[in-house]
Amino acid sequence: MTSPKIGFICGSLRAESTNKVLEKDLIKRFEKDGAETSSIDLASYDLPLYHGDLPTPDGVQKLIQDMKSYDGIVVVTPEYNGGLPPVLKNAIDWTSTVETGHIKGPVFGIAACTPGPLSGIMVMRQVQYILTRLGGEVIPLQAGCGNSSSAFDDNGNLIAQPAVTLAEGMKDALLERVARKS
Repeated sequence: MTSPKIGFICGSLRAESTNKVLEKDLIKRFEKDGAETSSIDLASYDLPLYHGDLPTPDGVQKLIQDMKSYDGIVVVTPEYNGGLPPVLKNAIDWTSTVETGHIKGPVFGIAACTPGPLSGIMVMRQVQYILTRLGGEVIPLQAGCGNSSSAFDDNGNLIAQPAVTLAEGMKDALLERVARKS
């Protein structure tokens, strides 16, 4: 049996984002369980702000094809004023105007990291709603991490509870579902 291919999309472009730290921790967790992982860097696709009168940028088709190459995708995202960050929403809007195979193919996991105590619950709900509405399969257990300033050790390892338990549970559920789907 081949190793499952798991892609990670971070909804933050900031290099020092706590969601990038969470993404790196999750990548290590998936790799420890035998997954082949890589990041899908939304900044590399050159997606202008969605506008229906614009021709579809080349980056849209590339992003769609890249997403289709994974068995599972974990969306790790900050919460901006209770909602999706623009870069993530923009990528979903552009790609879904072309097709939804990249949403219907892989199994999705969702994670969020926030400076406050609520762990991104609002944005995780919205991502789940949008992906499900587009025909995607989303693992119900989500990995929320609040109080980000104390959630990681000096090496970037997630140490806060219940975030560690949620991250492990989401990982296990996603890998199990991917294995059953194969």
